[in-house]
Amino acid sequence: MFLLVSIQQNFQICGDSFDLCFGSNLRRAIRSMFRLKRSSTDRVEVKENTSSSDGGVAVDWEVRPGGLLVQKREEVSSPFGSLIKVRVSFGSSQHEVTVPAHSTVGDLKSALIPKTGLQPQEQRVLFRGKEKEDQEYLHMVGVKHTSKVILFEDPACKERKLEELMKNKNKGISDSKAYEAVSAVREQVNRLCGKISALESHICCGTEVVADREFAVLSELLMMQLLKLDTIEAEGQDKLQRKTEVCRIQSLFDTIDSLKMKNSKP
Repeated sequence: MFLLVSIQQNFQICGDSFDLCFGSNLRRAIRSMFRLKRSSTDRVEVKENTSSSDGGVAVDWEVRPGGLLVQKREEVSSPFGSLIKVRVSFGSSQHEVTVPAHSTVGDLKSALIPKTGLQPQEQRVLFRGKEKEDQEYLHMVGVKHTSKVILFEDPACKERKLEELMKNKNKGISDSKAYEAVSAVREQVNRLCGKISALESHICCGTEVVADREFAVLSELLMMQLLKLDTIEAEGQDKLQRKTEVCRIQSLFDTIDSLKMKNSKP
């Protein structure tokens, strides 16, 4: 009995001594190992102290609602920053485009090419009533997620497009008129060519002498067609056809001169 009491007292003394020697130090060590701080989301974050000499890697912890202690998740940030969705009003059309928050107005214009069909230099962007330049950053001018901007086509570019369209349209009309004019001259030359062929056959037969007036009339009619060709403005294939008719008429002039010489011989 005396032995049991002595052992119990010794254990109690050892326990008290352990608590006195190590209890306070252990509590201080635990407090120094973990540092508590309140996050913006009202979670409790716990950061483990890594000043120990074991070479351990720092680990951040957070206390979730309910008291569960878990390792803090690392936030992965995009090299371009977070993405924002910008609403774009273009005439009667409404578009939405997603771009990095730190993009420039020029980047926004490039993202709108597939939706609008306009090149960046043809676009003008208005935000809060003011036009924004290509080098300006969206977040610096106040463009945020779901912000709305107004897009319109540059008036100078639009005017140039209209002028080019009218020019092409007029060119098409001009080409059509040139083709019709050359065709009309070709038809007249074909008729004169037939008359010249008939006159050549008559002279070759030698039945009678052809009056000089016949040659003069044919030459005058050919000259009229040549002058018509000279007034026709043509491009491309029509210009080539006009040149062909000019050469053809010149050849017919030579034929008439040759026939006139044959006709003058007895």
